[in-house]
Amino acid sequence: MRYRLDLVLKPAEGALTRVIGMAERRGFTPQSINGQPAGEDGRWRLQLVVDGQRPAETLRLQMLKVYDCVSVEITPVEVAPAEVVS
Repeated sequence: MRYRLDLVLKPAEGALTRVIGMAERRGFTPQSINGQPAGEDGRWRLQLVVDGQRPAETLRLQMLKVYDCVSVEITPVEVAPAEVVS
């Protein structure tokens, strides 16, 4: 199953590494990442797309334990079936 995580992070050295590492340690494979400043408070808005067979709620709860993570929203992403080439 593929999920998109919408995260808000505090601007801290190593925050991105901690978030990606947490996803990998929980059995999710990062597929894409996109980020931008979230506003005047200096926080970062990050979109991380991951694949994994474990429940997404497990990952959301673990991400909230990362000190730099302010909020996490998870959305299932539909994956188009591969086209058959004949």
